[in-house]
Amino acid sequence: MAEDLYAILGVKRDASAKEVRSAYRRLARQHHPDVNPGNSAAESRFKAINAAYEVLSDPEKRKKYDRYGDQWQHADEIEAMRQQRGGAGFGRGAPGDGAFTFEGDLGDLFGGMRGAGGGMFDSLFRRANTRQRGQDIEHAVRVSLEEAYAGTTRTVELRAPGEVCPTCGGAGQLAGATCHTCRGSGTMAPSQRVEVRVPAGVADGARIRAAGKGGPGANGGASGDLFLRVQVAAHPVFERRGDDLHVTIDVPVADAALGGEVKVPTLKGRSLALRVPAGTQGGRVLRLAGQGMPRAGGGFGDLFATVRLTLPESMTPEQRALFERLRETTAGQPDAAAGVA
Repeated sequence: MAEDLYAILGVKRDASAKEVRSAYRRLARQHHPDVNPGNSAAESRFKAINAAYEVLSDPEKRKKYDRYGDQWQHADEIEAMRQQRGGAGFGRGAPGDGAFTFEGDLGDLFGGMRGAGGGMFDSLFRRANTRQRGQDIEHAVRVSLEEAYAGTTRTVELRAPGEVCPTCGGAGQLAGATCHTCRGSGTMAPSQRVEVRVPAGVADGARIRAAGKGGPGANGGASGDLFLRVQVAAHPVFERRGDDLHVTIDVPVADAALGGEVKVPTLKGRSLALRVPAGTQGGRVLRLAGQGMPRAGGGFGDLFATVRLTLPESMTPEQRALFERLRETTAGQPDAAAGVA
């Protein structure tokens, strides 16, 4: 059985609203996580105190709690069943005084409704007592291609449902001035910071699961999970295709014709020397094995460099003479590209 809300706040059942509020403020300050950093027991107690005050500070909710106890949230359903049974009355009473209890008296009162025709009561009873898993939460995060290559972390700030402000007790004001803690709203939306590891090689659109970091469960149920939906930003130099990377490299026409060596950028932050074979045509793709993205099962993809031929923007008389001589010597020869299958 859940702990009595009056006992949580340490007040009598006939306590005034002022006494309830005063007890809450004192206990909330005593057990606040900021006052007890790293103390899980204090944090748990703080949540219980807030939950108790949320009910007992609301006249309507408190009235239902006094009548129906832990099942106050199902008051309307219980009342509807009572009407169906001819208006039989019952009340909660204090624990242990022989008065009504949900599991006992209500079960006897509606015992005939169980089985055939009793689905309404059974469904209510199961909902009220079954552990319910918390809701899963999905959060989008954006990473650069460099971060996707090396792996990184992301800290996500999650906000829980609003709780009564521990400073002003929900009033929104202190001594006639706006409460600085809740900024006059009377409630707080406490945040939880969750750090999640983004693995190396993560793909665009991937979902990363942080078990138990989602919404809280009910009736002792497990928390839900947090899922990060990864968005990998486009890169100005590299194009990613699966585990492979593609890049365009500029090769001087003389090096393409005679053979040479050019520098190719990589995501490791340093360039690699690439041998360009003699007679290389523009558009040719050269492969650098193992220089692509990390693979989930181990190893790396490849880096493919597409050749783009470049000419001098302005030629000296000597360079121009050489190109003219080249044109003269190749005049009439078949196009080398024509022989490519």
